[in-house]
Amino acid sequence: MSTPSSPAPAASSSFAALKFPPYRAQFVCYVLTMMADNIEHVISYWMMFQKFHSPALAGFAVLSHWLPFLFFSVAVGGLADRIDRRRIIQCGMLLFIAASTGWGIFFITDSLTMWGAMALLVVHGFAGVLWQTPNQLLLYDIVGPANLPSAVRLNATARYLGVLVGPAVGSFIMLALGPSHGIVLNTLFYLPMLLWLFWAPARDAAATVSRVAVRGLADIVDTIRTASAYPVLISMMLLAGLSSFLVGNAYNAQMPGYANDLGHGDPGVSYSMLLAADAAGALVAGFALEAWGRLKPAPGLAMLLAMLWAASLLMFSFAKIYPLAIAFLFAAGFFELSFNTMAQALVQLNAPNEIRGRVVGLYNMSGLGMRAFSGITVGLMGAAIGIHWSLGGSAAVLLVALFFLRRFVQARQRKI
Repeated sequence: MSTPSSPAPAASSSFAALKFPPYRAQFVCYVLTMMADNIEHVISYWMMFQKFHSPALAGFAVLSHWLPFLFFSVAVGGLADRIDRRRIIQCGMLLFIAASTGWGIFFITDSLTMWGAMALLVVHGFAGVLWQTPNQLLLYDIVGPANLPSAVRLNATARYLGVLVGPAVGSFIMLALGPSHGIVLNTLFYLPMLLWLFWAPARDAAATVSRVAVRGLADIVDTIRTASAYPVLISMMLLAGLSSFLVGNAYNAQMPGYANDLGHGDPGVSYSMLLAADAAGALVAGFALEAWGRLKPAPGLAMLLAMLWAASLLMFSFAKIYPLAIAFLFAAGFFELSFNTMAQALVQLNAPNEIRGRVVGLYNMSGLGMRAFSGITVGLMGAAIGIHWSLGGSAAVLLVALFFLRRFVQARQRKI
């Protein structure tokens, strides 16, 4: 099935992507999938903690989630250039279902072992890399380039909606059904995406299919070489890589420590409010930018928004007053969604059509895969110098690096 040929809505209109019925279906399926992803995290992480009380296993869970993006994003993108990307996404959904089912079997039979948990965490990690890049490419197929920024922003908003709703639904399911049956029920939330993809619109594969073979490491080298010829592409990949390597989302794991240090009421409630503030800022950004509908993607603006994100986290790291900490985290969530979605849209819009999947895969390798190392810059350094100095120092270094990157890109653009 090819992309609909009806006239595209104006790119500047509010919620432009939602004017496409296929995108509305994709949006709902995406929210359910992200919700299911987070439900699985809530239940499986809780059961692993109860069973093993192992910080090493918790660290492995982070690595198994992000390292597949580092090693296989370009390969999956190359595969999406060659074959029907809808089938790749479906393979990811099947792996998600297999992981949840596996957890359920282990919990019901009380046979969970450390090695079994590690195997299921790896399966879950590969499910993530199999569906993220092809799903981003599918947005281009559904709405076209004119409305792509809207689709990317809305999908990012859907991701944060899943992050907010998932833990609440997961906790409710655990209380109502117990973790064993609850995580089996969770497999049903992956089915809408799996089934909808049989009818989802996609590109005309015969017209755009890439004949370049998927070659592993050589693909990464060749894609980097190709992207380096496009200033917008290389600047956005550097932006994504720097922000993920230096800060990423590792500070979320430190939130219990921040809640305790801020000393505002019950630490559990304080912790939940801090996490919610970050997610709420992202949700507000998604809906506000869509309602306005006039923010055009630009490399300089994306880097400026990333600098504001780094500055917000820098101020949060040293905030002593709880309401101020909430405000800085809200701002951080707002700017994070804003710059990430703008960078992703710029990469898709400027990628050569014949290797679009590889280029988007390289961007995900940089933006998602490098998050595995933020556990070192923010996490391990937090154990050595304290969580406030580790996050503040990382955010400050990122702020300086982005300032010089923005100056360099602007100087290069003036020469062109």
